[in-house]
Amino acid sequence: MRNAFHDQLDAIFEDLAAIGRLVETAVARATRALLTADAGLAEQVISADVDIDRARERVEDDAFQLLSLQAPVAGDLRIVVAALRMVTELERMGDLSVHVAKIARLRVPNVAVPEQIRPSIERMAEVAEHMVRRATSIIAERDVEAALDLHKDDEEIDSLRRDSFVTLLADDWSHGVEAAIDAALLGRYYERIADHAVSIANRVVFVVTGQTPQEAGV
Repeated sequence: MRNAFHDQLDAIFEDLAAIGRLVETAVARATRALLTADAGLAEQVISADVDIDRARERVEDDAFQLLSLQAPVAGDLRIVVAALRMVTELERMGDLSVHVAKIARLRVPNVAVPEQIRPSIERMAEVAEHMVRRATSIIAERDVEAALDLHKDDEEIDSLRRDSFVTLLADDWSHGVEAAIDAALLGRYYERIADHAVSIANRVVFVVTGQTPQEAGV
């Protein structure tokens, strides 16, 4: 019975990693749509979000079934609850990708990101994509060391966002309020994607060690 229970737990984590890969694709495509004014690609991101939502529902159903039928002990209960929280984080990352895609679509045929702020947005997007990819790997491998290390990337994206405000508020910003609002929102979306990746990593640390990242060494 316990072996079957742990097989089901492993299957849930495999499903979480699969959702992570869907999110990776969503973030990458949304960014490409944003930087190239590709309305068709933006629509793909928006339409594909339903796949992430449905996958989240399946994970939730499986987790609730485990809770109701297997009466997990404390350690196993911790894992199931963490899985439920992680799937919510993943879904929110997908939603943030949709927000990026919607800004891209709204400004077509123009590129939503002015050249003056483009390097900052490109780098934030690059870091966010990298963090989603690492978070997916951390889920699949339950890699505590990589999870603890992910905080360094989060610090970079926080710094990039702060720097972007300097550009947006500078006297030589010549692209108007609308472009400034778009850029500020985009920075926030990528920052939140990174935050969710860190939160997922933190939950993996707790699943594996029974400790928070602070207790485990961050």
